[in-house]
Amino acid sequence: MTETVGEWKLSSRKVALVTGAGSGVGRAVSLALAGAGYAMVLAGRRQDALDKVKAEIGGEALAVSTDIADPESVAALFAATKKQLGRLDLLFNNAGMGAPAVPLEDITIEQWKAVVDTNLSGAFYCTQEAFRIMKAQSPSGGRIINNGSISAHVPRPFSAPYTATKHAITGLTRSTSLDGRKHNICCGQIDIGNAGTEMTARMKDGVLQADGSLKPEPTMDVKNVADAVLYMASLPLDANVLFMTVMTNTMPFVGRG
Repeated sequence: MTETVGEWKLSSRKVALVTGAGSGVGRAVSLALAGAGYAMVLAGRRQDALDKVKAEIGGEALAVSTDIADPESVAALFAATKKQLGRLDLLFNNAGMGAPAVPLEDITIEQWKAVVDTNLSGAFYCTQEAFRIMKAQSPSGGRIINNGSISAHVPRPFSAPYTATKHAITGLTRSTSLDGRKHNICCGQIDIGNAGTEMTARMKDGVLQADGSLKPEPTMDVKNVADAVLYMASLPLDANVLFMTVMTNTMPFVGRG
């Protein structure tokens, strides 16, 4: 059974929204979710990148240029989602950014605020808008998955803004999970270590370690992350993966140095 809303024909397909969908983890997860039958909403800063992912999906997808650090831009994204697709079943809070790798005392206020506004405030704005749709729709409920990163557990050198926001995402995940219970909304977090994307290509040339040395680090196929998100998304709403770590097995995470 279908109904028409705007220019879209709605069916019983679930709707997923991915931020930072134009590249890397966001692109891989968007393609995987589309392959699993989700109607996709792709959000990111660059419309050209979103349009390329939309073309790769090859089917219905809504691509919306969005600055998640701007609450008005986020509100417009979710309003478009509701208008065009009628509901929202899954939000993947994936978009994020870092600051230059410089000593903590040299980070500018502007650099600090840019990372906090995107990584933390942006995830909150999206979560808030998702709640408003998910609690009111019929059937009610949905799932939110946050991209926490290994940095939600331990820092790299010279990464105070990024690490602080990713630790904060853990608190947001827990609060969202608790506050979502009465609305049948689940929230979990995936912490990713060295997925092979454009952002980690530099790791083969060496990454600054805690002891001050520069060493190459291994990466893994980003498909492993997409598969993990698919598993989290596939659970019924009476079950939840609260935290999951997916990492390159030999990366320097569990160990000293």
